Amino acid sequence: MNFCSACGKPVAQKIPPGDNLPRFVCGSCDAIHYHNPKIVAGCIPEWENQILLCRRAIEPKSGLWTFPAGFMEIGESTEQAAMRETVEEAKAEVVLTRLHSVFSLPQIGQVYMVFVGKMQSKRFGAGAESLEVRLFHPSEIPWEEIAFPVVKEALRRYIDDMAKGGLSLHVASLPDRLNKTGTTGSILHNRSDG
Repeated sequence: MNFCSACGKPVAQKIPPGDNLPRFVCGSCDAIHYHNPKIVAGCIPEWENQILLCRRAIEPKSGLWTFPAGFMEIGESTEQAAMRETVEEAKAEVVLTRLHSVFSLPQIGQVYMVFVGKMQSKRFGAGAESLEVRLFHPSEIPWEEIAFPVVKEALRRYIDDMAKGGLSLHVASLPDRLNKTGTTGSILHNRSDG
């Protein structure tokens, strides 16, 4: 950030009185500008023991697969954002059944909240941000073509949960680089409802 959004004058990073972290502060009007993590809401849509994935039509990672996910908008809940992204990217209507995972990515200032949702019908299609949309059985997931490590992590945990017969809530802080298997041992909390 170079200029104040309140008055247009230059800003400088400094620790404001009463704070403990550097912030962008305007030298003219003293406005403090906070730079906080962004929330990404996503959904793993289910249909008859399959999950719906989208092949991205936009950068980053165009051509690779993901579940529907995107940044929350002002005025919507995380649940609304996950359902909206599912409609926008996969043209699928879902009813969210549970929160599956909360992953913090401090190195890029993002928090992923991933829900599981039951598709209301087998109707789906490619939205503007998707090249194609497909249902996959767990054994068919194209692991080498998954767009983002955090998506791969959520999908792996979902598949592991399903193999164990029930879903758990996963809360973790993911490191900058996941290990070779694509998983991390940095689980802070893992709760089963069973």
